[in-house]
Amino acid sequence: MSGIAARHADLPVFEALPALHAALRANPCAVLAAPPGAGKTTLVPLTLIEEPWFEGKIILVEPRRLAARAAARRMAAMLGEEVGETVGYRMRLDTRVSARTRIEVVTEGVFTRMAIASPDLEGIGCVIFDEFHERALDADFGLALALDIQSGLREELRLLVMSATLDTERVAALLDDCPVIESQGRSHPVELRHLDRAPSERIDSAMAAAIENLHACETGSILAFLPGQGEIRQVAARLEGRLGPSTDIQPLYGGLTSAEQDAAIRPAHVGRRKVVLATPVAESSITIDGVRIVIDSGLVRQPVYEPSTGITRLETIRAAQASADQRAGRAGRTAPGIAVRLWRAEQTKALPAFATPSILASDLSGLMLDCLAWGVSDPSRLRFIDPPPAPALDEARSLLHQLGATDADGGLTARGQRMRALALPPRLASMVVAGAEDGHGLAAAELAVLLTEQGLGGQDADLETRLSRFRADRSERARAARALAGRIAGGERRETRAETAVPAALLAHAFPDRIARQRGGRGRFVLANGRGAVIDETDRLAGAEYLVIADLSGRAQAARVLAAAELAGGALEEVLADHAVQADECVFDAPSGSVRARRIRRLGAIVLAETPLPRPGAAEAMVVLCAAIRKAGLKALPFSPAGQQLIDRIGFLHRSIGAPWPDVSESALLATLESWFAPYQPGIVSLREIDRDGLNQWLLSLCGAGARGEIDRLAPTHYEAPTGSRLPIRYDAETPVVAIRVQELFGETRHPAIAGGRLPLTLELLSPAQRPIQTTRDLPGFWRGSWADVRAEMRGRYPRHPWPEDPAAADPTRRAKSRNTDR
Repeated sequence: MSGIAARHADLPVFEALPALHAALRANPCAVLAAPPGAGKTTLVPLTLIEEPWFEGKIILVEPRRLAARAAARRMAAMLGEEVGETVGYRMRLDTRVSARTRIEVVTEGVFTRMAIASPDLEGIGCVIFDEFHERALDADFGLALALDIQSGLREELRLLVMSATLDTERVAALLDDCPVIESQGRSHPVELRHLDRAPSERIDSAMAAAIENLHACETGSILAFLPGQGEIRQVAARLEGRLGPSTDIQPLYGGLTSAEQDAAIRPAHVGRRKVVLATPVAESSITIDGVRIVIDSGLVRQPVYEPSTGITRLETIRAAQASADQRAGRAGRTAPGIAVRLWRAEQTKALPAFATPSILASDLSGLMLDCLAWGVSDPSRLRFIDPPPAPALDEARSLLHQLGATDADGGLTARGQRMRALALPPRLASMVVAGAEDGHGLAAAELAVLLTEQGLGGQDADLETRLSRFRADRSERARAARALAGRIAGGERRETRAETAVPAALLAHAFPDRIARQRGGRGRFVLANGRGAVIDETDRLAGAEYLVIADLSGRAQAARVLAAAELAGGALEEVLADHAVQADECVFDAPSGSVRARRIRRLGAIVLAETPLPRPGAAEAMVVLCAAIRKAGLKALPFSPAGQQLIDRIGFLHRSIGAPWPDVSESALLATLESWFAPYQPGIVSLREIDRDGLNQWLLSLCGAGARGEIDRLAPTHYEAPTGSRLPIRYDAETPVVAIRVQELFGETRHPAIAGGRLPLTLELLSPAQRPIQTTRDLPGFWRGSWADVRAEMRGRYPRHPWPEDPAAADPTRRAKSRNTDR
């Protein structure tokens, strides 16, 4: 065993090292499952560089920058060195590596770019994917690339997947059924408690109350898990001044500077306590010394992509069981602890086992662009644990083509190559490329960085305000972000008039489908993609006529604007000139029931202007009329009672006989309007112009030649009673029905039927007052059976009407008895 391992034999993962080393000597892949605090993130890479098979560098892939920095610093400290010597890190805004670096800790996005830039990963002997259970999109894609490299170019490349909570069987199967090594860990006992939060109670209120209570009756620092920055700020405000002067309240989330994050994870000073309010960034990979109390809101905010709108919205949902276990485990990392969950104990069983992998709920345009650069037009050819969904891939291909990144055959264009080189999401990369072409490359790059780095420039929805603050910010993080923007713009620099660029005009290059117009109320907007959005009425942007919206949260027509810029003046005209289209259209005007011709200028779903045109052409008007009828249903057509009965009669024959009688159900008729309706309505542009009487003939045309005589024979409109009465037959029920007074059937010994006697009618027998007294499809059986009971009841109620004992032998009648006639 190596010296570094021997010096840290107290770490739980130490006991699993021999099996892990043996597995990687004999296999190119392995999976290590180890609980939080086992030491896998730091001790495993340090021992692998001493293995006989190892050459070059180890790349340790971490899900977050905070975890990457913390892991690098911890490993460097274990070696007695500074970061950047044997151990370094590389991330978007901060890199510390040197020629001596043998272990490089990188974020997931950085690794995918490394792999694409160097398709054989030259100089790298092992790639370790840490905390893989989080299943970020870049982690799944990075592993798929590494497997592709290993199988095609580098059989000797070692791949190790590590996690605290992981579906190890699925991962091992993906890695050709590689060995799975488990470290049991030696965490301290954790007492699990539950505090039920009422559905009406706000999470910030419940969390603040729980923190205050546990702070008063327990010792040690507290780690509280909340879904997002907003809740963290609300809880911090509630706790201000309530925990005493010896307790520090520290937020912890991805948008903080590295110094602020380091302050949150450092141990509290002697004699002081700490309350850390964290997003799931603190679930894994880092240890906050001194924490022995964890309070879990049970919530997580995750992005959900909607392919139908091209919008990614943030949704607050219940955390998975694996996350809840991971969070609770933080309480026992350094001492016995307490984990408090703000939900009932029985609710835990209803939680999903694992979080939904990002690849199943993300915008895949970036993945698609990278795959094309990798030489793969169909991502499903790569080895993913969960294949990317086809609808999201189709939307990604459509977006890339719209942005000019791909040609008609789906291949990368020169513009697409430039976009992919910018290390930005495709929309923002397109904005930077287009901005550079207009002489505003730096401003576009600053906006792109602002939108990808949380918290820069504040939380204001107005991106112009945030951009101004960002440019004036002298913090280390802001300076690093501005330097990054400069590097991004450098590759696209032509002229960089950053201060004169209009943010909304630049954003329109990235989000043409999110150009929005106010729709009849302050703070209410409709987007070019048809979706609605709202912004607080007190916000400056609420009064704008046009916005370009970069970020939204929420569903359907109640989405809330999180980031936008006002589009006005010359910039508005320029954007509309680029994106608006004008066309002559026929539209259906529902109040008048007519097709109207309009010259419409529109931006997607937004109608900018419209001008009436003369009467539309008949053919075009018919297309619009048919669409309107389909939307409204057959009730839009003025069928006469006879026409509706004709539909019922044909429908009955279709159900009872079949061919050649057609299906005339509403769905079938609406689907075939062009064959039975449109040809017989030449020149009409309005529902009022429909020939009502002619509808019957058009329906008969569906039945073929000679249909009129045949339908009258098989499904007559009326039944002629023995008295000579012609009674309408209803065909809207399962069987044809005739309503008839029972006296008019006296003397009938056979049940009435249609279709040549093959189909019996359903007789709805009526009293003299036209009220139903019996329904039958066997009249002779009725005479022999139920008639006696009906007669006994009815003869007293209607004494002036005949009720003979043998109705089959009586004469039919429509009249009452004369006064001198015996009953």
